[in-house]
Amino acid sequence: MRVRVDGRRCVGHGRCYALAPEVYADDERGHCVAPATELPRELEAQARRGAENCPEHAISVDARVESDRPRPEGRPPDRRTGPMSRPRS
Repeated sequence: MRVRVDGRRCVGHGRCYALAPEVYADDERGHCVAPATELPRELEAQARRGAENCPEHAISVDARVESDRPRPEGRPPDRRTGPMSRPRS
């Protein structure tokens, strides 16, 4: 599970780290900081509680870990797909 915080949206209300201190922390300005690593599934409920209570909708929670994501056959794991990733002719 991965948690992401949009730093452009977060204004530091602090609800996330007040409700889920095992998942979220605050920086020197009081803005939300999420862990850069994947979280164990045991913390999913707390992560979602913090995200759902963010009045700025700055937090997203993705329950799938990177290894769970389907990958196109024959492509390396980090390659993006779509029209913008096609090589130019």
